[in-house]
Amino acid sequence: MRHLKKNRKLNCNASHRKAMLRNIVTELFRHGKITTTEAKAKELVRWADKLITLAKKGDLHSRRQVLSYVKSQDVGKKLFEIVAPRFQSRNGGYTRILKVGQRIGDGAEISLVELVE
Repeated sequence: MRHLKKNRKLNCNASHRKAMLRNIVTELFRHGKITTTEAKAKELVRWADKLITLAKKGDLHSRRQVLSYVKSQDVGKKLFEIVAPRFQSRNGGYTRILKVGQRIGDGAEISLVELVE
């Protein structure tokens, strides 16, 4: 039974997984879209939606929470000034996963994650 096991392990240890997801989330907010494997994309969407929800609040505590997770100060600033006001009228579903195909080397499912316009 999988009770209370909500995170994907992504075939790496906890510190590597946390660092990898922080980097992927930062690059998603920097570029607006990112191509990655399907399992990483599903985990990425969870974190990106949580950070956008925090950025929509806009208070000091949520700003500190977001900046403790995002790797770059300028990306955090962009998240609060550009991305969060764009989603002010939405109640969720800030990101979209589009399946692209399979990777040539190992056949892994590749997905495109983008912010909804």
